[in-house]
Formats: sequence, C-alpha cells, structure tokens
Amino acid sequence: MKKEAANPYRLLPSVEEVLSLPGVRALEKEIERGLLAGFVSELLARWRNEIGAGEMDAAGVTERLGRGDLVRSLEARVRGDRQAGLVPVINATGVVLHTGLGRASVHPQAAEAMERAARGYCTLEVDRLSGERNQRDERLGVLLTRLTGAEAGIAVNNNAAAVLLLLNTFGAGKETILSRGELVEIGGSFRMPDVMERANTTLVEVGTTNRTRLEDYRRALTGATGLIIKVHTSNYRLVGFTEEVTAADHAALGRERGVPTAFDLGSGLLEPDGARALDMLGGEPLVKDAVTSGVDVVCFSGDKLLGGPQAGLLVGKEAAIAALRKNPLYRALRLDKVTIAGLEATLGLYLAGRADEIPARAMMQRTEVELRSAAERLARALGALSGFTTAVVPERSQPGSGSAPGIYLDTFAVRVAAAGLSAGELAARLRAGEPCVFARVHEGALLLDPRTLHADEEGQLIDAFRRLSRR
Repeated sequence: MKKEAANPYRLLPSVEEVLSLPGVRALEKEIERGLLAGFVSELLARWRNEIGAGEMDAAGVTERLGRGDLVRSLEARVRGDRQAGLVPVINATGVVLHTGLGRASVHPQAAEAMERAARGYCTLEVDRLSGERNQRDERLGVLLTRLTGAEAGIAVNNNAAAVLLLLNTFGAGKETILSRGELVEIGGSFRMPDVMERANTTLVEVGTTNRTRLEDYRRALTGATGLIIKVHTSNYRLVGFTEEVTAADHAALGRERGVPTAFDLGSGLLEPDGARALDMLGGEPLVKDAVTSGVDVVCFSGDKLLGGPQAGLLVGKEAAIAALRKNPLYRALRLDKVTIAGLEATLGLYLAGRADEIPARAMMQRTEVELRSAAERLARALGALSGFTTAVVPERSQPGSGSAPGIYLDTFAVRVAAAGLSAGELAARLRAGEPCVFARVHEGALLLDPRTLHADEEGQLIDAFRRLSRR
C-alpha cells in the first residue's frame, strides 16, 4: 500500500514552539518578546507561502528545520532591525556633501555643543542676565550679521523651508516673478512651481530657459506683484548662448517699484577673511556678494558648503527679516536647540578665523600629495589581508552634485578586489558590516577614496576589511 505523503503545513512549528528554542530565547536579550513573536509569525507565513507556491514540500520543511534555518533567519531579521535607522557610516565614496550620508560632517566643537544642548537644559528662549524671554535664534542672528554683513538674520530647518517662508511672507495672495531658467527642481522632486503653489503665490515666468533680461522683469511687474526672486541653479549649469539678470539689478528694480526682492543661493558659500578660497568650485556665488547686491533677503543652506548642521539661513534687510519672523509659518519651521547650538559653534569657528578646520572645507582642500599618501597606506594594509588585492589609481572626487554640479576634484583611490566576490557583493558586505562602510562601485571595481575619511577612520576601515577577511 502506497504511503501517504506528509502534510508540509503540519510540520511547521507554532509561534510558541519557535520562541521556546534556545537560540530564539537568546534573542529576547536584544529585542522585546512581542516584537520577536511578530518576526516569527512573518517568517512562518513566508514558509507557508512557499509551500503553497510549490517551492517547498514536506522533505524541504524537515531539512530546513534540521539545519536550523528558522533560527538563523530570525537572527538575521533581528540583526537587520537593529541596524535599521541612523547608524554611523565611514564615507569612502569621495563625495564630500553626500546627501544619502547626511551631507556635511560638523566640526568636533560643533558636535560637542550639540551634545551638551541635547543632554540637558539650555538658555533656548530666555536671557540669562535679565531672566526675560527672548528669541531662540537671537544669538544666531547676531553671528550671521557679523559674518555676512547683513542687517539681520534668522534660521529655519532647511533651505527649502527658507524658500517656502520667503514666498509665503511676501507673495501670499500675490504674484512672484521668476526667470524660466531658474525654475529648478532639487532632490525629492522639490519643484519651485509646486512650492509657490503651497506658499499661495502665483508664479509669473519671465524670459526663456537660456536668456532673461531686466526688461522681462520690468514688463511683468503689476500692482499684484509681491516678490521678485532670483534662484541660483546650484544643481545644474546652463552654458552657451545664455544671459541672466544680476542680483544687483533685481535689487535696483525692486527699490524702484517698491517690490521686495530675494536671492536663493541654494548651497551658499562663505569665504571669510583668512580662509583658503574654495576656488575649485568653479565660481560659486558668495553669500557676502549676494548681500552686498542689495536684495532684501538672501537664503542658503547650513549643511552644505557652510559645513554645519541642517538648516536654512536667511539674512538681509532688518525690515524684511522682521516680516519673516512675524509669519506664523516661521514657528512651524524654526530650529530646535540642538541645531542652534551646532550652528552657533560653526559660525563661531568662521568668525574666529578657523573656517578651514570645518570638515567639508578641509576635505575639499586636501592635496594630491596627501591623498596619494593615504591611498598608498590603505592599499598596503588591505593588500596584506588574505583574499584582497589592491591598487592605487588616479580618480576624481565630488564636492556634491547638488552643491557644485559638474565639478570634480582630482584624487587617488584604492581599487580593491576580493576573491570570489563581485565589486557589488563586496560593497554590500561592507555596508552590512561593523562599522558600516560606503564605497564607490565604478566600472565593475570597488573604489575607496581617502578624501572623505576622517583622521580616526583609516584604522576603522582597515578593521572592517580584516573582519571580512576572517569570514
């Protein structure tokens, strides 16, 4: 008589049976039991789906249970959950202002200031001498005016928020004039026309994509005009038969017709006295020049070329900044104490003549001699590990495509090959390791660019490869 095949579904253990396994019980030290039970349910549901799809029979269930696949899968699930969210990363990509990796690394003094503010109480909205309430970014405004030459300054949580606040304050219920060549889209499908719609202002396009003249703006002015805005195309470049109106001409036209003017710089480059110029960025407009042009408000990022924590900084005429502060939207967009502390420390370094210590600036200014030496050290150390071969190759770093489009910096990188692994597989293992390492994969090779390594990270990077070598 033919023996009836076992029902594979009946071979699956219950959630409680799985939770009672020694290897699974050990996981309760890492996560809460209820969450672990949910992971077990997900895994068992996946196995049931595989049975239903004909991908696993009774013999397969028995074999996988015998091998301990269930426990190993749960361990991987718990490990993946623990590694989710924000974790420290070693950036070996060579992209200095890497959006995916948090853009600028702040100066150690800024990081310490942020930690102190987060750990305890601070004078966020109170004057320590009088005991009276004050504005939370009052000191920040003072530092911004000293650094940029503007009459006043405030800050919000990023430059997109700064643009939204600008448009809503001066353009709500009115028209905002902008050149067609400056209708930008930045990361995350953030498009200027969409922001204008949310700000309740009507976009009036002038000129053409490649050429806009002052007369185009003059003809577009009406009694309904609330704002004239200029937007620096910080993430792309127009070349060839082009023409644009200067910020100074915008300011003059605005004064003539009594219309507020603004200049969105995007990244925003500060070149304080005594600092080495970042002239490798190809003529990025300076914040001081934008302020000197006479426009009412200039806005720019705090976490890009400035090298501080994420913020949108607005500087300009005192009356215009006061109007921005009075807008109820400002309260929704304002900074928290931790970011304010980091920005104050960063601006303080600029004013103290220590701008070149800011990590983003220092990385962009690293010399080819320094980079070659660092690459050769890495190549020797990694090449001495079992399973890896290395070579030092000339390469190019990026300041950050959204901060200086089309700009590349000469560098030297380490090309690494691992026995039995493709470049993509090696990169994936580095990302999943401890510490987490992001490298660049280019033309089938894994590249490590020392430009974006901090002083204490070279040894950590070598340790990450040493762990892979042991595995």
